[in-house]
Amino acid sequence: MNIIVSACLLGINSRYDGDSCNSEGVKALLKRHNLIPVCPEQLGGMSTPRYPSEISAGSGTVKNRHGEDVTLFFMKGAEEALRIAHLYGCKYAILKSKSPSCGHGLIYDGTFSGKLIEGNGLCTQMFINDGIKVYTENDEFLLK
Repeated sequence: MNIIVSACLLGINSRYDGDSCNSEGVKALLKRHNLIPVCPEQLGGMSTPRYPSEISAGSGTVKNRHGEDVTLFFMKGAEEALRIAHLYGCKYAILKSKSPSCGHGLIYDGTFSGKLIEGNGLCTQMFINDGIKVYTENDEFLLK
């Protein structure tokens, strides 16, 4: 099975801070599945490293720590990630929790205070709207 995966979870240095969030649980899935790495933020044209960004609660816009609206980068990246998911026939995705692109269920609230609110990242929401089942690196999907 082909599964879209946040590139940072596979050890690729694509996070905003230039690091990764290497997940051995996700990497273990390589034994049974084809994992397709994507970083929606890079696909949208953002550099690595880059300023951290959060979705402003209630507005749906994504702003970086300096107040710049970077929503268009996030939307373009989500569209490109979805195009890749279609190309590979992916029905599942494992995405980085809490991220403004990839978060599922909980995301940062847009104040850069570390506070979490209910919501999904832009890419995650696009995947869900398209019928792709989304998990994070913390979900039990990884244990099966």
